[in-house]
Amino acid sequence: MKRVLILGSTGSIGTQTLDVIRQNPGRFAVAGLCAGSQAALLEEQARAFSAPLVALRSGAWQAEDIPCFTGEDAALRLIAEAQADIAVAAVVGCAGLPLVLACLERGMDVALANKEALVVGGDLVMRRAKELGRRILPVDSEHSAIFQCLEGRSGAPYHKIHLTASGGPFRGKTRAELQNVTAAQALKHPNWSMGAKVTIDSSTLMNKGLEILEAIRLFDATPEQISVTVHPKSIVHSMVEFDDGVILAQLGVADMRTPIQYALFYPEFSPVCPAPRLDLFSCGPLEFFPPDRETFPCLALAERAAREKGALPVALNAANEVAVAHFLKGELGFYGIPALVDAAMEHFEAEPVGDAETVLDLDRLVRVWAEARERTFIR
Repeated sequence: MKRVLILGSTGSIGTQTLDVIRQNPGRFAVAGLCAGSQAALLEEQARAFSAPLVALRSGAWQAEDIPCFTGEDAALRLIAEAQADIAVAAVVGCAGLPLVLACLERGMDVALANKEALVVGGDLVMRRAKELGRRILPVDSEHSAIFQCLEGRSGAPYHKIHLTASGGPFRGKTRAELQNVTAAQALKHPNWSMGAKVTIDSSTLMNKGLEILEAIRLFDATPEQISVTVHPKSIVHSMVEFDDGVILAQLGVADMRTPIQYALFYPEFSPVCPAPRLDLFSCGPLEFFPPDRETFPCLALAERAAREKGALPVALNAANEVAVAHFLKGELGFYGIPALVDAAMEHFEAEPVGDAETVLDLDRLVRVWAEARERTFIR
């Protein structure tokens, strides 16, 4: 029985992870659960899955019979005490970096849904995982698909990774049409059910840009080996083109439980189908299009960060998180997001980046800078 620690258990990935565990009785034990502020749901989960330890960053914990760490360092304290074989890292944002590193130090494999940890500190994470003999197992549907395709031709050299994108809710729109769109419109993703921040990132294509940076670290790729392909139906989750011209693709319905289950069971396989099966006779034609970088400039900004590295991925990620938060509150326009990110990348381009502490310090500096300048950008 594999012991599972879930960081971000009350979010979309966390709740679906618990659903996978529920569907595979006798295979997993919940070693600990961590949430931000949803105390009632966290208690419900802890009782349902007999979690011995939980952590809550903010809010009041009422269940005296369930040990709970509270406060800003609650997750790190939970990681230090939990007896787990694998951690599902499903927290949002740069805050995931120290948690992922702490899990590796505790001897856990990491099922990674927190792409920002690799965006801002990917070299640190991958190097430490290799040194400690631990696995980083991708949970993002696209990266799980790439991982599975590479496993299908283990060791074979590849020419290009085709990272698929749904195009989000605004695919096909012009820049003029998107000038005044609202957060409510951007949150209406046509295919996936995700948290608010990830859904907004999908609407700007920043999500795909972050995934480029993640894929470079996960698969030891160059920026030139990553190609973004818009695939509106989200059936082909990504593809790998090998040196001999063969392209392997992973297909399935849009359901995050499939990549979650693949990561939890790896290197074994589950006999349980966690999601509805794909019906090839009713899914219709599979279409692919190039992305529109003029209408969605966040993608080009992320590609620049991937090429130039240094401080740029940190500045890109931090400024984007600030911008998205203000957009969700109606305080920043849709195109204020790439404008603020672009300005931050220009301002922090020369900053040095070293260890995890330096990365986190730079992340804080960018956030303070972006908060101070947010009001000067597009409403």
